[in-house]
Amino acid sequence: MMSTMHATPTDSLDVETFANPVQQRRFVTAMERLASDRAAGNPARVFISAAPRTMNSPKWDSWLTQIAESLPDGVEILHYRTVFNDNRPYDWGSIVEDLDGLIIVGKQKRPGSRVYLLGPIARLELRSLIARKPVLLYGHNLGLIPVIDCKSQVLAPEEAPRLKLIAPKRWKQDSTTLQAALRALAPASEDTRTGRLDEVGSHLAHPFVAPPR
Repeated sequence: MMSTMHATPTDSLDVETFANPVQQRRFVTAMERLASDRAAGNPARVFISAAPRTMNSPKWDSWLTQIAESLPDGVEILHYRTVFNDNRPYDWGSIVEDLDGLIIVGKQKRPGSRVYLLGPIARLELRSLIARKPVLLYGHNLGLIPVIDCKSQVLAPEEAPRLKLIAPKRWKQDSTTLQAALRALAPASEDTRTGRLDEVGSHLAHPFVAPPR
């Protein structure tokens, strides 16, 4: 995680991404391998993570529509209300291995803000997939943003830490990381090569570890 102890240009929100070029290249390579590994006729399953208060918002259906329109055709969209119910209580471990991606709908610090707050559950869901699958932040007017391109900060309390994600001010939807993530979720054609997802860099495996005290 980026240090906030020194004021440097990379600490500003006025950037296109908070990831460095090496992190971006590794991410794109990992997404390309996921895309090549997708079997034809096997649609991607993406879970949209949102707090109950967010799902109860009158804008929830509009947000779902915007997210769906941003994803490749054929992606299966799941969320809490489509998966869990009174007969099937929340159990992330029972579905995580069957997911191909995750989209986080965090709480905006204020309308128009580029700061998004994630609760303990969303943070754990994110951590479970960040090193293996496309994990994106829904930035409302910014659209979808790979979490790797965001600045992160773990927040107290330690027993149930939350996460703050900051979107880059000059984020662009044609970024190489987002396009690679979307290709990883796109349906495979019959002639798509198969491959294997190698282990990605440690910056993705443990991107949100709290700094030592």
